[in-house]
Amino acid sequence: MSSDLMGLFWFAVLLAANAFFVGAEFAVISAKRAQIEPKAEAGNPAAKITLRAMEKVSLMLATAQLGITVSSLLILVVAEPAIHHLVEIPLKAVGVGEAASAVTGFIIALVLVTYLHVVIGEMLPKNIAISIPSSTALILTPALYFIAQLVKPLVWLLNQVSNLILRIFGFSPRDEANTAFTLEQVEGIVSASQKEGTLADGSGAIGKTFEFTEKKVADVAVSVESLVAMTLGSTPADLQQAVAEHGFSRYPVIGPQADILGYWHIKDGLSNDEAVINQPLPSKRLRAMISIPETTDLEDALAQMRKSGAHMVRSFTSSGKVVGCLFLEDIIEELVGEIEDATRR
Repeated sequence: MSSDLMGLFWFAVLLAANAFFVGAEFAVISAKRAQIEPKAEAGNPAAKITLRAMEKVSLMLATAQLGITVSSLLILVVAEPAIHHLVEIPLKAVGVGEAASAVTGFIIALVLVTYLHVVIGEMLPKNIAISIPSSTALILTPALYFIAQLVKPLVWLLNQVSNLILRIFGFSPRDEANTAFTLEQVEGIVSASQKEGTLADGSGAIGKTFEFTEKKVADVAVSVESLVAMTLGSTPADLQQAVAEHGFSRYPVIGPQADILGYWHIKDGLSNDEAVINQPLPSKRLRAMISIPETTDLEDALAQMRKSGAHMVRSFTSSGKVVGCLFLEDIIEELVGEIEDATRR
């Protein structure tokens, strides 16, 4: 009897061990790196170990699978005979024959062990890990990482064998958890969240962000013909008049060949000197503009403009012809919608 009770004790221990390895396995896969990293940066030791484990996901999963396999086999070896024997005792006491009690006891033991193993040892920890992956990962992953270091040589050998089999069938093994999403996946997540009512986009900014990534410079640039522009012969008085009429602070300068040579800034026309105000602005003071192909992605154009500190750039075709002007304000409006400029006439 004492040996049977000890068998039940080890059954409970092995069941808990199996649940631990299942929970840790799903936690490593389900947890998002973006949720763990802030805790690690704040000095949380469990988060730091979890991040290291997520960088060696293949090793972690192999360790978890080894633990699950060993636990499951030991459960059958230890628990089934103990439960089988405990069930046989009352059956024999009520007069059931030796053979019948042996078969009945085996069936009851098998069903009970299987049920508890599947529910408590598999399904329960799996559901918990999927429901609260970050919290589960911070609790279970450090212990799994420690066990992995202890059995690393054996796990490494098993892992190499499995990776070899994967390569034979044309698959690439991964050693790090895939915690990144493609743009299409993020768009799908946002769309599903909006349908479920968990994410609101009343201003349309989120939707505009996805559309923004698909646009080119040509979609937003203002053509040369539509520009409020000036010429090389423009005077400070002309610039002041343009500012009074339109309210812009920068004006492209169009050359004889209908190309954009540069631009004048509102500060270039700040003069009250009668001898200067009606004289052409010095061409040597013309402000330079960078050029960007009209086929460039709008987000790349924005990055180039931010890097150079430019508020407006030229756009040109594949043949080198200047066809338009791209303004920083127009790019921003693609993200946030129309901007009400108090200075614009």
